[in-house]
Amino acid sequence: MSAPSLILYGTPLSGHAHRVESFLRLLNLPYDYRDTPADRRKQPDFLALNPLGEIPVLVDGDLVLADSNAILVYLARRYAPDSRWYSADPVIAAHIQRWLAIGSCEVRTGPALARAICLFKRGGHLDEAQAIARKLLVLMDGHLAGRAWLADAVPTIADLSCYPYVARAPEGDVPLEPYPQVRAWLERVEALPGFPPMARAPR
Repeated sequence: MSAPSLILYGTPLSGHAHRVESFLRLLNLPYDYRDTPADRRKQPDFLALNPLGEIPVLVDGDLVLADSNAILVYLARRYAPDSRWYSADPVIAAHIQRWLAIGSCEVRTGPALARAICLFKRGGHLDEAQAIARKLLVLMDGHLAGRAWLADAVPTIADLSCYPYVARAPEGDVPLEPYPQVRAWLERVEALPGFPPMARAPR
């Protein structure tokens, strides 16, 4: 049975949208990609999908979902229920949730914000965002010592959630050279069959 038609609204430089697109690719699910730049997100038809005017948005038939991590959970449960992308084991599921929370907090306020300030002139305190990013990378580097993946012995949606903005941390002037375990983890994520690396911003 073929998958229903899926529509993903995003932009190539959005790490949040990349989380969802990478999972769709890894699950080999067909989808229609709708490029949705900032001005497009202010239009009434898009605001009808997400009143917050944010990407990504996933449409699956009559279902409309916003929030990248919520979409990852939905796709795992809906299209890969017997996989370990989102484990049914309560302990592993809790570890996954922890890293999803880190993806929504420290990743967002650290490397993602530093990148947005440097690339897109977004308001914020660059030094504070970079400090959060470095603290996060120290945590991740220690956590990944002796393990391949963030939450399980196999890749999970936790890895997909944290990957994009960590991979592009240098675009926020946060170098990755001091964090060998993080760099090795990024290489493992990018080696997953069908995985699309996060786009690099033009300089």
